[in-house]
Amino acid sequence: MRIALFAAAAAALTLAACSPQTGENAEATADAAGATVASAADDTAANAEVAADNAAAATNQAAENVDAAIETPAETPAQ
Repeated sequence: MRIALFAAAAAALTLAACSPQTGENAEATADAAGATVASAADDTAANAEVAADNAAAATNQAAENVDAAIETPAETPAQ
């Protein structure tokens, strides 16, 4: 959310630039904000992929555990 506000502020500065230097600074700020957003999106995608892989591995292990439990006869208490 802060990134979006930062980008919006940078865009507003670009539109309302009082001098060429201010405009250049605002443009640089907007470029940096865009790069930050892109980097954050890449990180989020990578983290989501790892989480999906971990969830798949856990699901497979749980299925194997169920299969093993079905194949192993339950012990009955001695009478």
